Amino acid sequence: MGRLDGKVAIVTGAGSGIGKAAAKLFAAEGAKVVCADVTGAEAATAMEIGPAQAAAMTVDVSKAADVKELLERTKALYGRLDVLFNNAGIEGKQALTPDYEEEEFDRVLAVNAKGVFLGMKYGIPLMLEAGGGSIINNASVAGLVGFPNIIGYTASKGAVIQMTKTAALEFAAQGIRVNAVCPGVIRTPMIERFTSGAPEAEEQLTMAEPVGRLGTPEEVAALALFLASDESSFVTGAALPVDGGFLAR
Repeated sequence: MGRLDGKVAIVTGAGSGIGKAAAKLFAAEGAKVVCADVTGAEAATAMEIGPAQAAAMTVDVSKAADVKELLERTKALYGRLDVLFNNAGIEGKQALTPDYEEEEFDRVLAVNAKGVFLGMKYGIPLMLEAGGGSIINNASVAGLVGFPNIIGYTASKGAVIQMTKTAALEFAAQGIRVNAVCPGVIRTPMIERFTSGAPEAEEQLTMAEPVGRLGTPEEVAALALFLASDESSFVTGAALPVDGGFLAR
């Protein structure tokens, strides 16, 4: 038996990286998965999984109408929602705080923080209909410690952690668990954009990880699977690092 047999899951940002790895793993463990992304790449992820277990929808998580439609379509397709992985996110541009553009700050917060809020706003009522569920929000070690030059990103990920704790307290007695994963430096397209493909930049990031390497999307997906499954039935309101020891220093 799969660890998610009989469950229905939504994964945002499913077109690449952590979201793609999670969508494929959730399906491999028995879940029906709705793959959502703004890029159109979600269709390829759903195709890899197969039409018997996956559907795809292009969604801008910063827009309430898109997120509401995503939840409505999930209900129409599968009748319920058990797992919501609010994974979609962007890194934003790099600049010192006085030089960080207001429009860029708003853009990063809209995707990374408002997107998580909207996912929970429209996802929780559907989970309540099913008698409970598990919400996993993708935060970051950058939500727990400071990082220079990315104030929009750090602000958004700190907000994700606090929203996670708030919603966890609000719905703990109603069978909905809400947790956050906090990845360290993971080899994803985001990191490739962050380093601009420069070997020396990647080497610096690798040196920051006590284990001596970057993490993989599959390693984050494995933690998300644990939180999605009934194995984590006594875990809620947590912000769990998957960071190669980064925060242990």
